[in-house]
Parts: sequence; structure tokens; C-alpha cells
Amino acid sequence: MKQIILSFFIVLSFFEVKGQKIEPKFTFNVELGLPVALANTPFNDVMQGLVGVSIYQQYSFPFHLNVGLGARYSLFTIDEFAVPDFVNGSMHTTGAFLKVGYDKFITEIFAIDFGVKLGYSLNFSSTRENDAEGDIIKRTNLQNESIHIEPTLGLILLADEKTSFRFTIGYDIQGTGFSPRFIGLNSDSNWDPNRYNSPTQYLVVGFGFTYYFRKDK
Repeated sequence: MKQIILSFFIVLSFFEVKGQKIEPKFTFNVELGLPVALANTPFNDVMQGLVGVSIYQQYSFPFHLNVGLGARYSLFTIDEFAVPDFVNGSMHTTGAFLKVGYDKFITEIFAIDFGVKLGYSLNFSSTRENDAEGDIIKRTNLQNESIHIEPTLGLILLADEKTSFRFTIGYDIQGTGFSPRFIGLNSDSNWDPNRYNSPTQYLVVGFGFTYYFRKDK
């Protein structure tokens, strides 16, 4: 983790922006990260994060409060070596969110942005075995809807007067649990069923890009 953060600041240190501190207004943001499963127990044991993407527009008020609206997607694959039965496939999460946060330029080129994303998620799994069976009822059981909340932090370095890059970290909490049968496992004897209802949670670490439509000096 420390190496990722250090590399980010070394690369962005080559950019130089002259002028006074700026206050962002309308921005377009893209964040690309690696999701790391943390909870619940079976989700943490068998799912491996591959990619997490958020795209959103944001408006910052003069008193540093910001609001944003966007869409997100994350992809987890199944760790074939961690499941009792052979299952090959993945789990997808799509949805939309509203972001409320605080942003401020500390220096001419460095800013912080922390907030909370709150929204709707559609979670569904796709495995080779279940797709081959063609069982409509079973497929219906392999998707669910939930509310999600994600506290986020962005460390931002300005590249020029229109763009910036950031290191991002978020902690996503889904308002739904995770059962091994959600990915088509026929056996769930390795886990305590009482843990299935605990919220699915994962960390998202990555980088982002921001385009500034307007800024006040």
C-alpha cells in the first residue's frame, strides 16, 4: 500500500501548475480500483476482486461541500482453490449512487476529497455450470438488489488547470449478505449459515482522473 501511494506522488510530482489556490466547480470523475473482499466470511474466502469502476459528475459549493451523481461497476471472480465444489465464474455488481462530501485545495496543486457514496446495487453471479443447466428458477436466485454505502477518500494532485489525478480508497458496504449458493455451490458445509446474512464488505484501492469544467481562482 505504501509503495502505491509513494509511486503516485512521484509520478505526479513531474507536473507543475502555477497560480493561486483554486476552487473546483463542475467536475467529471473516473475512478479505477482493485476491490479486496473483507466480509462476510464466505464472500471473503472465495471471491477475488478484479476491478472496480466509478464514473460520476460532481458539483462543489464555495464552502467546500460537494454533491455528485454517478454509476459504478465491480467484478469479482471465484477462487477455484477455495471452494469445496468446482465452480468457474464471477460475480458482478452494477448500480448508481449519490455522493456527498468535502473537498479543498490545501496548496496550489494538492487537494483532498472525502465523502460518502450512497446508492442502489444489483448483484448477480454468472457461472459456467449454472448457465449450462438453463434452470430459470435457479438463475433467479443468483441475483439480488441492495442499498450500498461507501465512505471514500481521495488525495489529489493537479496536472494542469483542467485535469488532476488522485489516489483513492473506499470501503463499500452492501446491504445484503452472501451465501455460497449465490454462486451455484452445491455444498456449503465449510461455513456457518448464521454468517450468510452479515453485510458483504470490501475495500477499493485505486486511482482516479478528474476533468474541471470550471474553476474559480
